[in-house]
Amino acid sequence: MAAGGGLSRSERKAAERVRRLREEQQRERLRQVSRILRKAAAERSAEEGRLLAESEDLVTELQGRSRRREGLKRRQEEVCDDPEELRRKVRELAGAVRSARHLVVYTGAGISTAASIPDYRGPNGVWTLLQKGRPVSAADLSEAEPTLTHMSITRLHEQKLVQHVVSQNCDGLHLRSGLPRTAISELHGNMYIEVCTSCIPNREYVRVFDVTERTALHRHLTGRTCHKCGTQLRDTIVHFGERGTLGQPLNWEAATEAASKADTILCLGSSLKVLKKYPRLWCMTKPPSRRPKLYIVNLQWTPKDDWAALKLHGKCDDVMQLLMNELGLEIPVYNRSHQQWVRQKRLSSEGCCCPEDFPLQLGVPCSLVSLMLLPAKAQIKT
Repeated sequence: MAAGGGLSRSERKAAERVRRLREEQQRERLRQVSRILRKAAAERSAEEGRLLAESEDLVTELQGRSRRREGLKRRQEEVCDDPEELRRKVRELAGAVRSARHLVVYTGAGISTAASIPDYRGPNGVWTLLQKGRPVSAADLSEAEPTLTHMSITRLHEQKLVQHVVSQNCDGLHLRSGLPRTAISELHGNMYIEVCTSCIPNREYVRVFDVTERTALHRHLTGRTCHKCGTQLRDTIVHFGERGTLGQPLNWEAATEAASKADTILCLGSSLKVLKKYPRLWCMTKPPSRRPKLYIVNLQWTPKDDWAALKLHGKCDDVMQLLMNELGLEIPVYNRSHQQWVRQKRLSSEGCCCPEDFPLQLGVPCSLVSLMLLPAKAQIKT
């Protein structure tokens, strides 16, 4: 024993060897128990049975791990309702849409997969492939066009059946579909919009190219400058681990106001694993009986399934086609070549100009211009 009651160096080394030996013995026993549990009960020897009886704690731990793995696997599986069941559910959804006083739609990556934009948690989603160590193919999102679901939502808004859209998507397809800026909150930003935060109010630049090619987490400067004040522009994207502070295009104020008024929420193509973290969107301060009725369209499990009045297991485009048929509404067709831009009512308080030759003036700040009919790709940068 060393002076002062502490262990000597040789004693500490001996204690460390004992600790490591015990850990290795525990790992080996864990491997043995695991191998035995994979066997059918009838195939286990008497000695293996005794080992299991002596290792109740390890058996309990391994069985718990197995249940969690199976649960996670089931949650990742895509489930489809049979056609008749899906039609029955859509009829119920159509009744809810007709009777809703204030319907808000929450959208996720699943509504854009038909536009060849990958989702995140599906079998071929970005996160799924990365977790499996498989490569993620790059997609030119500027070539993407609004899907049947995007166009259906726009028509429902035109018919005053949908009051607001809250989207996690950054692809700009809601705006290209003709949905007004005031009717959408893009909570994670828009990859075709950059802003000058030095101008008051913030000056927006709507582009026909991806403004995020030089930006990343906590690095938002795009390399272009404001034509009014010369300050560097920044993108509007909210990455994981960041808190969105921009007024537009995030439009959090409108999203929370819409949620507070909603009596019905329709979730389309979202895993809800991110949206569930925003309690303001779910009216959690209200008693359960006063919260909006929730309808979910998704092929996979979501953490809000138990709260839903109805869960529809189907592709968004399939469900929306059936829904629009049930409601007797025609789905508008997106026409890329119809016209290049749409001017909307100017709000003098925004201080934005919107010249007649907007498609050529790609640097013009304009929060009032819809991306509905902008060219899909124009590699012009100012």
